[in-house]
Amino acid sequence: MSAGPASKGVVMKLYLENFKHLNKIFGYDYCEELLSQITAYLSETADGNVYRHIGVEFIIVLEQFSEGRASELGEEILERFDHVWTINGIDCLCSAQIGLCSYPGHAQTTDELLKRLDLAVSSASESGPNQLAVYDSVLHTQFMRKQAIALYLQTALENHEIEVRYRPTYNLNTGRFTRADFYMRVFIQGIGLIGAGEFLPIAEDSGQIRAIGYYALEQVGRCIAELTEAGKEFDSICMPVSPILFLQENFLDEVSRIMETYHIPAGKLALELDESALGSAYLNINIIMQELSDMGVELVLNGFGSGYTPISSILDLPVQTLKLERMFVWQLETEPRSASIFGGLIQIARDLGLHIIAEGVETENQLNALNKFGCEYQQGFYYAPTMNQDVLMKVIGTSLEESRLTIEEEKLKLKR
Repeated sequence: MSAGPASKGVVMKLYLENFKHLNKIFGYDYCEELLSQITAYLSETADGNVYRHIGVEFIIVLEQFSEGRASELGEEILERFDHVWTINGIDCLCSAQIGLCSYPGHAQTTDELLKRLDLAVSSASESGPNQLAVYDSVLHTQFMRKQAIALYLQTALENHEIEVRYRPTYNLNTGRFTRADFYMRVFIQGIGLIGAGEFLPIAEDSGQIRAIGYYALEQVGRCIAELTEAGKEFDSICMPVSPILFLQENFLDEVSRIMETYHIPAGKLALELDESALGSAYLNINIIMQELSDMGVELVLNGFGSGYTPISSILDLPVQTLKLERMFVWQLETEPRSASIFGGLIQIARDLGLHIIAEGVETENQLNALNKFGCEYQQGFYYAPTMNQDVLMKVIGTSLEESRLTIEEEKLKLKR
């Protein structure tokens, strides 16, 4: 990229998405030859303006190109990646993602340019293999929002600005709320209320997930201790865990410390992992799950039925509870086939001796359908909103009618 003020064009970043996986399958020598073939192809296609960046990333400088012309070239390159590469008579499919950013329109410095290209590649990855994304005003707004959230999170813990919430879970067998899920949210001036679903991935990228995750674990431990001391009857309090936190070297030690510090009985602490997070780390996660199970931690697998993991693999995991993919709950009223699938999944869980939770229950029709299938645990706005720990202390162990009275009383207090 030229430094002069008259210099303009588009920079393309190409990332070989599944290259590490190919390296495990075919080995170093095979993949080095694959890289050579890809480099030669890119150099020929882009007239030699191709540079290896980091690992399996390529930077292609397209001076005097418009975004439209650069996009056409990008699509041409991705079309090649739809076909096999042949190395020593052996074929493989290598998937790629491409991000584009024009300069100086969207980037004034090399550092800005690289950050915006990263964002474009990340956006392309969300759409599947062999995709292209252009850094534009929409991505710019998303980027600035992420930057603001990441900056806020740096001081949110020490300033006690992370709000802790719980959502109780209804037990159909007892007619009472006997479980609860842990949630977090933050309020950022100029942005608004941000849920954990948005800020935790940012914390993962910025390296803050460990501090925030261990803070959350501490809050859950304290909550369980206070519920126990108050003589409340409950099954467990569940904390969703990021796979990055789950695989931290000292994660097991931290869980053990929390259980000892707060004298948590076996089965009262539940840790939830999303089915989509298993992936290539399946073996390592399984080992950690086994150790957690031995410690008396209940293990919950979220997103059951989403199809990310074969049921045969789930059988090998020491989970006690499955959370159904909420899509099935939402479609119960409109898609007859969803009801059949839903019933089948509940029966599978029952046959395996596992507890099952349906989340996202919002209407009475959904409730009636779930009751028809005998779904043991149910959660959603129909039953209760998220609440702070003080309200949870009053709701846990109560019936649906009692909990609604409590929630209304708390709302009236806030209005006074």
